[in-house]
Amino acid sequence: MKIDNIHPELRKAFSRIPSLPFHNRFFLKLLNTVTKMIPAARDDTVQFSQRTLDGAGLRIYRPQGKACGAGLLWIHGGGLITGAAKMDDRECAQYAKELKLVVVSVDYRLAPKHPFPAALHDCMEAWRWFQYKAPSWGVDPARIVISGMSAGGGLAASLSQRLYDEGAVQPIAQALFYPMLDDRTAARQDLDNIKHRIWNNKSNRAGWSWYLNNDPGAQDLPAYAVPARRDQLTGLPAAWIGVGDVDLFYQEGCRYAKRLSEAGVDCQLDTVAQAPHAFDRIVPKAQISQNFIGKNHHFLRRVLNL
Repeated sequence: MKIDNIHPELRKAFSRIPSLPFHNRFFLKLLNTVTKMIPAARDDTVQFSQRTLDGAGLRIYRPQGKACGAGLLWIHGGGLITGAAKMDDRECAQYAKELKLVVVSVDYRLAPKHPFPAALHDCMEAWRWFQYKAPSWGVDPARIVISGMSAGGGLAASLSQRLYDEGAVQPIAQALFYPMLDDRTAARQDLDNIKHRIWNNKSNRAGWSWYLNNDPGAQDLPAYAVPARRDQLTGLPAAWIGVGDVDLFYQEGCRYAKRLSEAGVDCQLDTVAQAPHAFDRIVPKAQISQNFIGKNHHFLRRVLNL
């Protein structure tokens, strides 16, 4: 993808980022080792704690002073094969500071070592623990949003589907940042030539293959493995989907939003012209990023009645 296709506010930063071979197992192992060594970005203006469950690690962010009575379960990105909860400390702390939410961020297990359903199981475990702890923090268990970016957005969608089917306490909404929703995108080798920034289709194919233990686009997949494969979307919680139009996940995000709306789900789709994957994380101070985050916060204020 040519740099001219990217928004002027983002070009300088993206021109400096090389194309990384996430599909290379040796590189992936090295990257995940280095990621574990990166120090967390602590914010002294929020109360921070950690917890370890059977499969998942949790990072908890609570606002100083009175909380608003609502919460957010956050799921990090990384194509299901890399990433860590601590890399989103800044974003999670921002939710606690600006919206007064109690935030629980999930450190789930990664493929290829831990294929499906490990990551989704960890997210479910985190949700149940949050439900148990919520009253002690002054949080209404029925006022918790599930949210995530990229692979985390896809896991948030899958978790919302599973919770609906189980008839458990439902999330009040799902907020999905450029979500990784559909393995059939990875099966399209014609997309390899576009060379999308940050996360391209070769990496996407590797991520889905290792997570599913199967080729992307296979006929029979287990329930909740690929959220876009679900036939019935009626009854799912209100949704916000935000994605840039030069993101590999643009088309699948738009399709999922359309299907949710057609199923009667309150769904807000915010698309951003000339915005590649994870642009708001890479250039957070750009006006285009600030506007994007503002739309997400506006959605959360609306569904949570803040």
